[in-house]
Amino acid sequence: MTGEKMSARPLMVKPHMPHPAMPDADWADCYELQVPTADLTAIDVARAMLSRFPPWARLLMTLRNSVTNVFGLKSTGSNLAGDKGKIGFFPIVSQSDDQVVLGFDDRHLDFRVVIGVRDDGEGRRLIDTTTLVRRKILLGRIYIALITPFHRLIVSKMLANFGKRVNSVSLPASP
Repeated sequence: MTGEKMSARPLMVKPHMPHPAMPDADWADCYELQVPTADLTAIDVARAMLSRFPPWARLLMTLRNSVTNVFGLKSTGSNLAGDKGKIGFFPIVSQSDDQVVLGFDDRHLDFRVVIGVRDDGEGRRLIDTTTLVRRKILLGRIYIALITPFHRLIVSKMLANFGKRVNSVSLPASP
């Protein structure tokens, strides 16, 4: 597979449920991407993906923060990081070389973003990004219903952009 350009298009796959990061989640999605680089850790992937929000996604997050503040919900700028720090604006819940769990609990819902990396047995890595949500009240159900199309667009685009960057540094120069 050396030198062969891989698709930077993530695939939506069925999430593993119940998931250990949030066994009682009642909403989930998962995207998977194959990349040629075998030496990436989950923290590397999370930092690379979440440090480069597209401008249109940052605009959507600003709009989200304005609306959620009206309802007394946490914003992406809230001081949520505990002892473990943050990646992007997401607090780190737990981390290992193969998986990082980000997220927080709020009044309307609890959520986790789980970024995992694993070998595919052929010298490549499979990156998966799973979002888990436990909706606590009606507002949480309404919120997820409204943001799901945007969430899916943002996650798939950020994973695709990560894949393109990895592919561009992993391929040998063309003759």
